Amino acid sequence: MLAVGVRRTTLTDVARRAGISRMTLYRRYPDVTALFSDLMIREFGEVLSIAIQAGMRRRTARNKLVAEAVAGVRALHGNPLFAKVLDLEPELLLPYVVDRVGANQRMAIDRFSELLRAGHADGSIRRGEPADQALALLLVIQSFVLGGRAMQSELDPSRLLGELERVLDSYLCPTARRAA
Repeated sequence: MLAVGVRRTTLTDVARRAGISRMTLYRRYPDVTALFSDLMIREFGEVLSIAIQAGMRRRTARNKLVAEAVAGVRALHGNPLFAKVLDLEPELLLPYVVDRVGANQRMAIDRFSELLRAGHADGSIRRGEPADQALALLLVIQSFVLGGRAMQSELDPSRLLGELERVLDSYLCPTARRAA
């Protein structure tokens, strides 16, 4: 897939490069789309692991969530498979933006929800419905993931990620109580 893209990859090619029989591969994957889906889930799991590492030493849930989100965007931008898909076949990602929520997005939503609940408990994140807040976070972060590469000619990637950090921190920050 890295060599020729997803659409030009065949299961026969994959079996040959892996040194296994086609039938062995076909028993597990009915087509390249299923293989690609599993591969993206594996890759995103690695990105999520990198992101979690970036937030480990942060004290508050808000700081963890912001650090993890920024690290996750950075890791996705550096992921060779994701970069290949964005370069050659970005339409493969479109259904996950306009039609449905995929497994990778569910993993992100679950992690955001976990940190949002922790942030509500430690007071570092403004109160709200975690499910609603998690979806809003996904939409914002997704725009930086998908549009960030195109904007690199306009703004240095590290500065763009700094802006993402500010956007997320501002969104999550508890608001001061207004006097009655």
